[in-house]
Amino acid sequence: MHTSPQTPDETLDAVISERRQLINLAYRLLGSLADAEDVVQEAYTRWYAMTPARREAITAPGGWLTTVTSRICLDLLGSARVRRESYVGEWLPEPLPDHAEWAGGAGSGRTVDPADRVTLDESVNMALLVVLDAMTPAERVAFVLHDVFRYSFNEVAEIVGRSPAACRQLASSARRRVDASRAQAAPAARQAVLVRQFKQAWEEKDIATLINLLDPNAMGLADGGGVVNAAPPTGGSERIARYLVSMLDLVPDLTLLERTVNGRPGLVVQHDGVTSTVIAFDVADDRITRFWAMRNPQKLRPWTAG
Repeated sequence: MHTSPQTPDETLDAVISERRQLINLAYRLLGSLADAEDVVQEAYTRWYAMTPARREAITAPGGWLTTVTSRICLDLLGSARVRRESYVGEWLPEPLPDHAEWAGGAGSGRTVDPADRVTLDESVNMALLVVLDAMTPAERVAFVLHDVFRYSFNEVAEIVGRSPAACRQLASSARRRVDASRAQAAPAARQAVLVRQFKQAWEEKDIATLINLLDPNAMGLADGGGVVNAAPPTGGSERIARYLVSMLDLVPDLTLLERTVNGRPGLVVQHDGVTSTVIAFDVADDRITRFWAMRNPQKLRPWTAG
């Protein structure tokens, strides 16, 4: 099918309009908004570094930018393995807020470009991002491009530099990992109720209720990045409950807020009005099975930047 060439203005509009899609893709590939923004900026830098004649020869600028962004992410994922070896403590993906919840409240002074917002859906819940992080770079890219963004395996193959059959196998392997990690998730409304009950019990230092809300084998992980203390309360409901109550004893003026974290009900912990911790939860069989507490200030930038 013949397509008439785009005018320079049409091409520019098409290029600019891709930014949000690219940010969404890069965040799911990297688990870091800061890195996603850097990668997308690099993709645009490469686009504008080309001569006008080369840019005009590209019939699908969005496809070109997607390919370049994905390849940069693939390289970055490979080097991330090495960088993680020197990371202090547990590494967790960067949690994202629902900016609508911050209007008129904490963080209301922050202006967020809509093009920089990540769409909050099930493909960014913390449980899935943690599973994605355990995959090989090629598995992660193949899964996200095909299963989340619905690219064909022919398109994925062109991006990752492997055959369509190999990409199909990569995505299938990744899908098995995801399926194996998924418990029967509770409906969003029920998750919100449990998180609210958890918050109230924590505020009241009600250890018995906390234990009852947590799965007996519940796991909690915390990421402080070596910048702040983040002793992980891993290992069972009673240990976690007592750890959480001891935090309030040590810092009695903490404020707990219900907030959406990566598209699911979560909690924000503030000290003197400043966000110090963001907690994402995984709920199954009417109990909290896992939670992830982000304490690394560098990864809390979307929650604290003015």
